[in-house]
Amino acid sequence: MGFRSYAEQAAHYFHRPHVDPVTVPLSGPASWAGNEMVRQTVWRTPLVSAQVEELRNALRHAKATGKPTGDLTAADFPLPALSAEIARWRSELTTGRGFHVVAGVPVDSWSQAESEIVFWCLGLHMGRPGAQNPQGDLLGHVVDTGDRADDPYVRLYRTTATIAYHCDAADVVGLLCLRGAKRGGASRIVSSVTVYNRLLQRRPALVGRLYEPFLLDLRNEDTSGGLRYVPIAPCCFDGSRLRTFYHSDYFRSVTRHPDVAPFTTEERDLLDLYEELAADPDLYLDMQLERGDIQWLSNHTILHARTEYEDNPEPEGKRHLLRLWLSID
Repeated sequence: MGFRSYAEQAAHYFHRPHVDPVTVPLSGPASWAGNEMVRQTVWRTPLVSAQVEELRNALRHAKATGKPTGDLTAADFPLPALSAEIARWRSELTTGRGFHVVAGVPVDSWSQAESEIVFWCLGLHMGRPGAQNPQGDLLGHVVDTGDRADDPYVRLYRTTATIAYHCDAADVVGLLCLRGAKRGGASRIVSSVTVYNRLLQRRPALVGRLYEPFLLDLRNEDTSGGLRYVPIAPCCFDGSRLRTFYHSDYFRSVTRHPDVAPFTTEERDLLDLYEELAADPDLYLDMQLERGDIQWLSNHTILHARTEYEDNPEPEGKRHLLRLWLSID
């Protein structure tokens, strides 16, 4: 199957069919509210002992191939019993609520390299991995590297700072928690379908602008040096499914370029209200990922953010998550 380059994955993700703007509120499992979801457990699946043992057996099989992690295939990590459960997770992301958490991956008993093998191969069973930056990194490490959060060219996952609501340019993002923070660092998610429905109720005249392109600041990530920003329509509706791409910081910072016009009053009102609605405690869901948790999110129906955190002082105790970007074909 292979993996996708950064550009190939983005092209796949942004190939979103569109018919007409949605003018009435949407229903369905993707239009959830956090104040209801927090009382449910259906979105969190603890692995049972037989499933954990299957992961251990698959890891042994993968290591016996002698292949580097990036060369392993799904066949090198056989999951005959778990395959039906993985299909259920994938279905939840594509046609369900748009997120799912799997608990109990036994990272305590594995080295970091072994955890990387397991997570990479689970990703192969879920979809097709893709690069997370122009440099081609396929298995990301979400850890504080000491970079300055006020540097406009730093990707904030490399700091301890708050990360504003955004979507990644891939169908699915997955995180495996190797270690949590000393304090803070909650994953905050909200349904972009629910935010859209609330916007329809509050300011229906603004909704149409979501189907027209905003400029997305590339923050010097175009390695060819030619592009500084690209036009992206936040919303597309194919007649049954609303797909949303939103990136608060990168939509807003694009006006730093001298050839980009300031936002109109309508555009600023739209961005401000959209983010105000997403920040409603009744709408968002906070979750503190624990060691051995995997969080899967759809970047079509979920906006995700992160709260600021305080790290453990020991280098070996730093908050550390593995990250995958996946295309679902």
